[in-house]
Amino acid sequence: MDQILQQLLDLLLPLFWGALPTVLVVFFLFFFLRWAFWRPFERVLAERQAATEGARKYAETILSTASEKLHQYEEALRQARAEIYREQEAARSAALEERSRTLRETRQQAAESLRQAKLVVAGEVEEAKKELEAESQRLAEQIARTLLAPAGPDGRGGKSQ
Repeated sequence: MDQILQQLLDLLLPLFWGALPTVLVVFFLFFFLRWAFWRPFERVLAERQAATEGARKYAETILSTASEKLHQYEEALRQARAEIYREQEAARSAALEERSRTLRETRQQAAESLRQAKLVVAGEVEEAKKELEAESQRLAEQIARTLLAPAGPDGRGGKSQ
């Protein structure tokens, strides 16, 4: 067994010494590439990630701010509309009140004019009654005189003409 181990060692030792410079070059190349390429590459990737994350956070902040401003604008718009509706309702109520007041005044004036006209008509009726009474009295007296007057030469009563 020692002999097999010795033979194996004799075979592998020159192979090991021949591969050692290659292994050292590979390790050296690995560390050099890590130092010269991967670290700057990772640094650039980290900076890019940080910039991307920062830009994303900035965009979220701007979006949040814009959303808040939009909400404030919509609320202000809603309040302005409500105010306009209140003003329109107040104007409409005022117009209806003015219309009602004007209608009441017009009705009162019409009622007063009607009352005055009734008084005038009643006065005219009363005056007409008095005139008719006086005229009927005069006519009655004239008829009575005519009927009661002595008959004249022509056979009619009253004055002859």
